[in-house]
Amino acid sequence: MPQSNPDVEPIVGHYVKVESLGREYRIFYEEAGEGVPLICLHTAGTDGRQFRHVLNDQEITSRCRVIAFDMPWHGRSNPPDDWWLEKYQLTTKVYTNLIHDFWLTLGIEAPIVMGCSMGGAVTLQIAADYQEEITGIIGLESAAYAEGRDNNFLHHPAIHGGELAACYTYGLNAPSSPEAGCRENWWYYSQGGPGVYKGDVYYYCVDWDAREAIKTIDTNKCKVSLLTGEYDYSATPEMTKAAADSINGCRFNVMEDIGHFPMIEHYDRFRGYLLSELEQML
Repeated sequence: MPQSNPDVEPIVGHYVKVESLGREYRIFYEEAGEGVPLICLHTAGTDGRQFRHVLNDQEITSRCRVIAFDMPWHGRSNPPDDWWLEKYQLTTKVYTNLIHDFWLTLGIEAPIVMGCSMGGAVTLQIAADYQEEITGIIGLESAAYAEGRDNNFLHHPAIHGGELAACYTYGLNAPSSPEAGCRENWWYYSQGGPGVYKGDVYYYCVDWDAREAIKTIDTNKCKVSLLTGEYDYSATPEMTKAAADSINGCRFNVMEDIGHFPMIEHYDRFRGYLLSELEQML
């Protein structure tokens, strides 16, 4: 019998064909563990690598099948056919349907959906739209409404869009977060395709508003946990609390010494908060 190599991570990657709203996508996802499915949604302009610590956390993967996928146009997922003929602008309808169709394609039942930033925002809509189908959501840096994020410099011929997005978002980390984690997130942002971050921001601050939809969430059917870093000035604790106050039975906590990217900027500190919320879900 071959010996297991402790230097080899347990994460396995796959590609899957997903059809959604009449379009076909080639989606890349990573997974590890077994148990209740935990689907992880990355932030705007990046990819599922942000969740590598969760995927490698044996205490979580012993109870959860952790799945992190890259949205189309992001990371290792392809854009759809003829993508060059259109301007990329993510919408709430496309986003929510794609997430739903992804888990249906994999045959996943009753998942927990966890997302951060724009992924944390869409978890609120997922809970409103699919509360009969899921166990619950864990929203990281979630807000039901955000505006004022877009500007023309995000996709400009004289500016490196990846570096701009990476440096802008670097400031959203907590000052006490380890530099290695913050720099790793910077690296992921710097690799975004031209116009992708701006197209995500279109969803986040132009197309999307869940302030009324979240009032329909029944936490007896779908558990809701919202966690926001105290140093997050994009989706502030006050913005997340406003969303939590609209959802009867919602759990809400402000994470100390954490900014906008808890799962990658300072996982050791974030881990305790995550385990506590998973305990409520499982």
